[in-house]
Amino acid sequence: GKGARGFEKNGHGKNSAAGLRTGARPGHPESWINEPIVDLYSELHRRGHAHSIECRIAGRLVGGLYGVSVGAAFFGESMFSRERDASKVAMVHLVARLILAGFRLLDCQFMTEHLRAFGAVEIPRAAFRALLADAIDRPTTFQRELEGAEPCAIVQASTRTS
Repeated sequence: GKGARGFEKNGHGKNSAAGLRTGARPGHPESWINEPIVDLYSELHRRGHAHSIECRIAGRLVGGLYGVSVGAAFFGESMFSRERDASKVAMVHLVARLILAGFRLLDCQFMTEHLRAFGAVEIPRAAFRALLADAIDRPTTFQRELEGAEPCAIVQASTRTS
């Protein structure tokens, strides 16, 4: 079905290599995403540790994000957007999946107002290490589908923001 601004239903990436290559920004030599990285992420995806959320309009990949999960920790690696708000839609879907699966930690790497709006907070290194140690020892399974759940409602209930 259609979501906000005409985005098609956002699902767990079936072809995360396509999302990786799209996020690599072709023609930008400073990109860290090269073929060996794509191969490694593809293997992690096959093993159930690398995940992507892809946003499409009329079947065309317009944005998304990907990262790696270890236990109940998710490490966001990159977001991309070729259409306005596509990465925001992907973030809402990611956070909803992590909440439903019982993830304890989402490592965003860098704080932005965009991430803060989703409930991200900066924490001291010692607190991060303690959360990480707890999270990686907790078994969980990444939610590939939301099964009828409304992602915005899930995130809003968790962050208590509007």
